[in-house]
Amino acid sequence: MKIHEYQAKEIFRKYSIPVPDGKMVEDPGAARKQSEKIGKKVVVKAQVHAGGRGKAGGIKLANTPEEAELRAREIIGMNLVTHQTGPQGKLVLKVLVEEALEVEQELYLGMVLDRDNSRIAVIASEEGGVEIEVVAAKSPEKIIKEEIDPKAGIQPFQARKIAFGLHLPLELISEAAKLIMNLYHLFVSTDASLSEINPLVITKDGRLLAADAKINFDDNALYRHPDIQELRDIHEEEPSEVEASSHKLSYVKLDGNVGCMVNGAGLAMATMDIIKLHGSMPANFLDVGGAASSERVEQAFRILLSDKNVKAVLINIFGGIVRCDRVASGVVEAAKRLEIKVPIVVRLAGTNSDIAGEILKKSGLKFTVASDLKNAAKKAVAAAQG
Repeated sequence: MKIHEYQAKEIFRKYSIPVPDGKMVEDPGAARKQSEKIGKKVVVKAQVHAGGRGKAGGIKLANTPEEAELRAREIIGMNLVTHQTGPQGKLVLKVLVEEALEVEQELYLGMVLDRDNSRIAVIASEEGGVEIEVVAAKSPEKIIKEEIDPKAGIQPFQARKIAFGLHLPLELISEAAKLIMNLYHLFVSTDASLSEINPLVITKDGRLLAADAKINFDDNALYRHPDIQELRDIHEEEPSEVEASSHKLSYVKLDGNVGCMVNGAGLAMATMDIIKLHGSMPANFLDVGGAASSERVEQAFRILLSDKNVKAVLINIFGGIVRCDRVASGVVEAAKRLEIKVPIVVRLAGTNSDIAGEILKKSGLKFTVASDLKNAAKKAVAAAQG
């Protein structure tokens, strides 16, 4: 789950990670009042779940409270298009008004899960303010990586090692080490999957501040954090994905034209790969889970078909936990209720797959039954393309 910058900074404050003075507002008048409260130059920042806001006109400086109100009026209500939003953009409903910083140096600090080594990796660089992937590609020697033993947790010597590696002024080493350790404790305590400060800045008056903040959380651990769940902003999410989550379906919308309905995440990934291998692109990732009841199948169909780009649907079910004949009955019932007009290719393998095939054939509906996954992918791609 993603959250906004202003929400991440509130969490930073709880973990004693220094951030600029600021507050989220939802109307231009409140932006002026917040600017008056800060009492100096401010920056007005669009709050959307996407990077690249500055280049897209979503971050603007204001020298006076009146100018802050004007800048907020320009940003709130705009459709912000960045390299991360896609061409459709995101509607800005709120802004963060915070003190403008006189920056001496920009750094990068982040923490992610290193799944290859089953550890948390601390990533840091003297090159802040740009995407860390760009730094890694162009100047890999400027990337500092420190892996943390999950049993021991981060050690003071590791935090100091990172701070010295950033070539910070000696008077800031201790403060930086403390900040790094606090960010680690935040990461672990909140079950985060990403925590990033880009840029971490040194100001001209010698302060070390998180000028930006980004935290992503592990969806599977949210049940342990009801306070974090409350930070979810569904206005920032794809509507079909929000609907899918309400039905306990794992769904991610993509840009292709072959809709996929699969049980099991691994099988879903393989299905997407083979669709691409045969010349088309998947329109989604959709895992209906082990209990593929008729109700769940119907909801999955509704969500799939809400995407106008879907020209064909590939149903790929392996009957292990759930019998294939049960899935086939659910598919038939759902198809009749929804009056589906796009071609449907079905591949069912496993328990009672032969019975399932008979159910599909006798349904009176125009299903294309495939014998194996390769054959199913070919037929689905052909149907979508023609």
